[in-house]
Order: sequence, then structure tokens, then C-alpha cells
Amino acid sequence: MRPVVRRYGDRALLVDLGSVDSAHRMASAVESAITADGLAREITGVVVGFGNVVVLLDQPEGPGGSLTTWVEQVVLRLRDGPTVTAAGAERIGKRGPRVVEIPVVFDGPDLHEVAAAIGTGESGVVELLTGVELEVAFLGFAPGFPYLTGLPPELAAIRRRDTPRPSVRAGSVAVAGGFASVYPRATPGGWMVVGTTTVPLFDPGRPPYALVRAGDKVRFRHLRTPTEAGPLPASEGVGSEVGSRPPLQARGGRWVEVVDPGLLSLVQDEGRRGVAGVGVPGAGAADPDALLLANRLVGNPDGAAVIELTAVGPTLRFASDAHVAVVGSTGGAVDVELDGRPCPDSTVVPVAPGQVLAIGRIRAGLRACLAVAGGFETPPVMGSRSSDLLSGLGPGPLMVGDQLGLGAPVRPHGSLIDVGRGASPGSPREVCVLAGPHHADDRTWRQLLEDRWTVDDASNRIGVRLVGPGGPLHDEATVSDLPVTAPTGFASTGMITGAIQLPPDGRPIILLPDHATVGGYPVIGCVIAADLAAVGQLAPGDQLTFIEVDLAAAQRAWQERVRLLNGRVRGWFPTAAGT
Repeated sequence: MRPVVRRYGDRALLVDLGSVDSAHRMASAVESAITADGLAREITGVVVGFGNVVVLLDQPEGPGGSLTTWVEQVVLRLRDGPTVTAAGAERIGKRGPRVVEIPVVFDGPDLHEVAAAIGTGESGVVELLTGVELEVAFLGFAPGFPYLTGLPPELAAIRRRDTPRPSVRAGSVAVAGGFASVYPRATPGGWMVVGTTTVPLFDPGRPPYALVRAGDKVRFRHLRTPTEAGPLPASEGVGSEVGSRPPLQARGGRWVEVVDPGLLSLVQDEGRRGVAGVGVPGAGAADPDALLLANRLVGNPDGAAVIELTAVGPTLRFASDAHVAVVGSTGGAVDVELDGRPCPDSTVVPVAPGQVLAIGRIRAGLRACLAVAGGFETPPVMGSRSSDLLSGLGPGPLMVGDQLGLGAPVRPHGSLIDVGRGASPGSPREVCVLAGPHHADDRTWRQLLEDRWTVDDASNRIGVRLVGPGGPLHDEATVSDLPVTAPTGFASTGMITGAIQLPPDGRPIILLPDHATVGGYPVIGCVIAADLAAVGQLAPGDQLTFIEVDLAAAQRAWQERVRLLNGRVRGWFPTAAGT
């Protein structure tokens, strides 16, 4: 089939291709053209799926957007060949796949079970796996985790474990669901582990971060003894257990100390750009409006690092003077005290050396952002200071004794003009959505729009899980229009924040910033970019309803959001607002 470019929400494009083999070539073409045409600020990532490519946009586009047209032209250039010239076309396809050899000791706990399943000895499994050249179809699930295709039929038929392991060791070589892979870090997993390797597949401190990329070839080489392999790769800093790291140490004389971390306090900024293609989530603040407004209040750039607070905030002791601001979903949403005396949120508060700032309950919404003039200066990882709870990048939840460095002070503003974003008491939050990119039948789509959904307790920064009064959504039509059939029955696709996934249990999930970069469930709708901040404030028990809009309405909503945000910060500290 001919490649088809479809809108994917209002901040992404989905390119459906006729074959798995062409996906990495399409991604390479887009990446080359981004560089040649100087679009690195406008396009934040390119993600390869199983027979598809997702292009992530920095800003929402309305119908007939220029970047949509640009991607369509790149697709045409690749289809028609590099003789069709345009900026960047001469670089299409120049990268070419590499062949990567991975030495493996076949000592996995599931080797015997896999051998029994295919009716051969363990040596037969080794011969089958080392006798083929595999191809990286895409990366996802975890940073650097490759999905390798080309298995012999016997191994391609191996199913996942009935009960996933709570932890699979870093370096584990495994097969399941038609794929082979290597676990780059210790993580839960349900694949059948047949061996181990010491080759590190992911290093967050060394670009290009992942050992392999989509389109590369992989060969496994049999090592006879573990001593040939050397020590297993370390996974510290790439998903360490909560509380296992040493306390953060600040450099210089400006810093704050964590006296009490609160329920879940995380350093966040605008998130990571350009790394979704190697399986790294964007992360960043769940409520981007609160991030922007808190930073503007204290005079920082919009994307400076803040502390994101969840339900109950932290207690911090300041070693130096500072100006701070706490912004939630609306004015008066957050309890704030300085040395035991109440002080307002949504305004600039001066703090002297030795004073203690205590942030209590968040009374409206779920999250808030604490900004300090100069920003928090924790060590950046892959271009961002954000903590990502899925892959474990960044320092993770703050702990008692952590010291957070502060940047050079800047002049703060005054206060916010409040335009509360919370739903009226007893009323559900209304969230605007765009249909697709995967098709849902009329009954399923109508139920999504008509039901009043409740946020489940299992929700987190990875996704908001929903329960509806009409029961689960079940839609047999969601895979009917897919151009490629994957081993698992659904063509895994790059994911975006705001995507509404429909898993087999029929309970929709709205993806939040720490979502996996590739997912195996259909996306039947997407929250518009202007409503992502509202979704980031949803707490367990909250209710919401979906309203379908078109791209033109989504673009108008975004423009109105920008207009409102630009008018909310007034004055300069310590003068009155409006001066």
C-alpha cells in the first residue's frame, strides 16, 4: 500500500506504511530532512513503530498545517526516490543499517521451558537463536529496549509468561510474542528469559544513548561460559529503586534542603526532546500551565526546573535568600506556610536564609508547581532535569536530606490574575478530544462520549485510568484499518501525551508525560493540547466527560489558552500588581 499520513491528535502525525521494513527508512528520511530544513525546534521527535512512524510536533497545528504538508512531501520524496529533490532529500537513506553482534551466555531461567515448548533440547534453542540475523523493528517499553524480528517460526510462537516477573535482570536476553530482545535495565517483565549479555544497550550519559536503532541488524553469538562475558551491565541511574540513591548534594552557596519530601515531589521542567525514538519518555510537568505560570511569576524562563507537588507538598529549609511561588489549578488551591505562618499561593513570597517553607495539602486538583527565582539546578540527564517514573531517569522522588541547588537570582514578578480552571463542585471535568488515529466503531465512540468517567486509584504520571458506568469499552473494529499485522495482533505505534488507549479490558487510559514511547493498544482518541493541563490535575475519584471537537476548534482552544496565560502575570515584586 502507499504510505498514508494521518493526524494524531493536534501535536503529532502518524505515517502508516506498507511494510515493517520501510519504517526505519521513513524515520531516517524525516530525521535527515528535519536537520537539513532547520526544523529541530518545531519537531520534537520521530518514533518508529511496527510498520509506522510518528512525528511529534512542538506546537499544535490546525487543519492544513505547514508541518503536515512538510511531512507529506518527505513521504512523497521517499516513495518516488531521492531524484525528487528538495532540502534534505539528498540525505534520505544515507545512514544504512549496521550489524551489531551481541555475545550471550545461554543460562536463562526459562531456557528449559522454551526448549520443551518447541520440542528440542536447550542446544536447539541456542542454535535457532544464533543462526539467524534479526532486525530492530522499533524501540520502546524501556529506554533502549529493542524489538527484534526475524525469529525462526518455532521461537516466534513462544508466548509471554502467564505471570510477569517483578524484576528481570539487566542484560537478560528473552523471546516472546514473535520478538526477541535484551533488557537494558532491571525492570518487571513477562518475556521468556533464555540468556544474559554484558553488552550495555543504553547509556543516558553518552549520545546517541541506545546501542541499536530501528533498521539495524543484530546477531547473537554463543558464549560457552559466564567468565567470557565479564560483569553484567550496571543499571544505576537508569531506573534505580526509590530511596536507593544517595542524597542530592548542591554545589555553591545557594540551595534548599528537603526536610520532609511530601507525598510525591519531583523536579520537572519542559521534558526531554528528540529522544523518544530510543524509547525515552518526554516526562516534564503533568500540568504544563502551572509550570509556565510559576516560572513566570518568579521571573524564570517558561521551561525552568520546578518541583512538581502531588496531593501533599514538601517542607524545605532555605540556605540562602530566595523568591518562591506555588501555583496549582486555581488561586487558593494549595496550603502554604513560611515558618509556620500562612502565606498565599499564586503570588511571589520572599524567603530569608534559614526559613522553612512548608507546603501542605493541595485542596483543588491533584498537583501544583513550586518555582524559585533562578530555577532548581539538579544534574540534567539527556537534556532535561525532569524525573521520569517509568524509565527512572532523573533523581526521582525527593528524599529527606536532599539539597537542591538554585540558579542565579532573577527579578520576580507580582501575582497572578486568577481564572480558575477547576470544574464546579459536583460537576465532571469536560475534556475535549479528537477522534483517532485508530478507528473505533460508532457504538464504542458514542459510549466514550456519553459516559461519565471516574478516575481510578491506579492512575499516576504514566496514565489516567478510567472506569465508566456503562461498563468496559469493547471494540472489534479498532484494528480493521491497520496496514500491517504485528505478531501480537496489533501494530505497535508511537504514543503521545493525551492519547486515549483502549486496552483489552476495555477501560480507557489517558497517557500522561511518563508514558511509554511505543504502545501495543489502539488509540481511539486524543485529548487536545489545550486540555492537557486539566488532565494532569485529575485525582482519583474525579469525574470527567469527553467532548468531540475538530482540528479547527482544537487550534482555537490553543490560541485562547496562550492568550489567557499571557495575561495572567502582572506587576513586579514587591510593587502592586498591574504597575
